[in-house]
Amino acid sequence: MRSADRDTVPNSVLGRALTLLTAFRPGDAELSLAELCRRTGIPKATAHRLLGELAEWDVVERTPTGVRLGMRLFELGTMAPRQRGLREAAAPFLADLFEATHETVHLAVPDGVDVVYLQKLDGRRGPPVASRIGGRMPAHCTGVGKALLAFGPPDRLAAVLAAGLRRRTPRTVVAPGLFDQELAAVRRNGVAEEHEESTVGIACVAAPVLDADGLALAAVSITGWANRLDTARLAPAVRTAALGISRVLRTRDPSDGP
Repeated sequence: MRSADRDTVPNSVLGRALTLLTAFRPGDAELSLAELCRRTGIPKATAHRLLGELAEWDVVERTPTGVRLGMRLFELGTMAPRQRGLREAAAPFLADLFEATHETVHLAVPDGVDVVYLQKLDGRRGPPVASRIGGRMPAHCTGVGKALLAFGPPDRLAAVLAAGLRRRTPRTVVAPGLFDQELAAVRRNGVAEEHEESTVGIACVAAPVLDADGLALAAVSITGWANRLDTARLAPAVRTAALGISRVLRTRDPSDGP
């Protein structure tokens, strides 16, 4: 949960430091001390002191007008074993998919009721897509999200339904019954499609990356213009890429993580 959405300020020093860091949102190159305090509810003197300590560890960097996230955070993020192992396993398959289609290619994982993008290869002829590496989108209205929900554990879907299927475009499926029917079709076909459900003008076809038990660890997708992307034609290529990643992950040492 973003710090701006919290009802109370954590009591611990670590909790307050993490609240400051998670106050940053996509598009925030830097934030002023006043804005950080407004978003988090942390007193100015406390925030100033904590930011000073974080700066000493290169977790944040001070600028003439505020604070920005530091290089140390990026370094730590790239060392997360689960995400690193998945990105490494997926890299050649994503590259082949991109070269074969020249459309935008995504690799995403589940996180609560959202998906988080671990990789994105921007298409040369497709629409500008708002997704970014490290960014997130609601699972219920994205191709990768529907693939993860259809082949995921029941509690993943239950959490999404409990949170509500919020409408993002006129074509977003918001009726739970219709959404269940769509996920059933995803299970039958092995691929999920999105047609202007997250963003007007954009279509997507996605397939799950499965573990040995058949549960989705991640999902791969191709995204392009809704009026041009032939999802039926591209579905086999997406499925092949996802199956290839699944096989690589299953042959790895379990101690390496997915």
